[in-house]
Amino acid sequence: MVAGAGALIVGALMGAPWWRRHRRLRLASGAFPSAWRKVLRRRMPLYRRLPADQQQNLCRHIQVFLAETPIMGCQGLKVTDDMRVLIAAQACLLRLGRAPSSGFPGVTQIQVYPSHFKVHRSHHDGSLVTETEDWLAGESWQEGRVILSWPDTVQGAREDRDGYNVVIHEMAHQLDQSKGRGNGMPQQRRKQDQREWTAAMADAYQRLCRAVRRGEETLIDPYGATNPEEFFAVACETFFECGPELQAWEPRLYAVLHRYFGVDTAQWT
Repeated sequence: MVAGAGALIVGALMGAPWWRRHRRLRLASGAFPSAWRKVLRRRMPLYRRLPADQQQNLCRHIQVFLAETPIMGCQGLKVTDDMRVLIAAQACLLRLGRAPSSGFPGVTQIQVYPSHFKVHRSHHDGSLVTETEDWLAGESWQEGRVILSWPDTVQGAREDRDGYNVVIHEMAHQLDQSKGRGNGMPQQRRKQDQREWTAAMADAYQRLCRAVRRGEETLIDPYGATNPEEFFAVACETFFECGPELQAWEPRLYAVLHRYFGVDTAQWT
């Protein structure tokens, strides 16, 4: 009985915010393996574009992320340390403006498939139910599970200026879903920020929708016109990979993303 009570107390302490922060600070302060850094330099051009201080901060985030987030292979895919580092590095771009002790809220696990994966969906329209099958490169679940196609993950890391990155996209959904059902409006620090965010996002979303309807060329992937939730995720891909272009194309949208993420990606040249 006493031993059981002691285990409960230890478990409660380890789940306390101050304990998590202490543990994350310890993880972040550890030496970053040289083999991991070689992976970033060799396979992630965006890492080489980061200022030196942000490279170091990204490495600290990676150490915390990998210690807390299980990354597992599916359909026989064996996940190596190099793969885990490449996934974590892309995910942690979204946390660069935060301290490593903040972690990545809500994410519980990442599942990696050897190729696109099939999902079955039911669409309800009154009494009519339609069943469909979709092949996806990535998916984000509200309970903190992220699913990725490995080839698309590699492409996202390799092609760092095309505005397509499945890891950034799905992790953006996780931030959006950390407060509940995603709607393209992740939690802001201040009410004023929320008002400015809503106005800037709505305006940019409507402009994208009009451009897509007219068949015009767009900087932001046309998939963002699907709904506000997808627009936020796609806008994040553009923000992190094409910062200077987004700042010129959509300055208000860039400004609210800059403030939310705490990094000035227009300087990543």
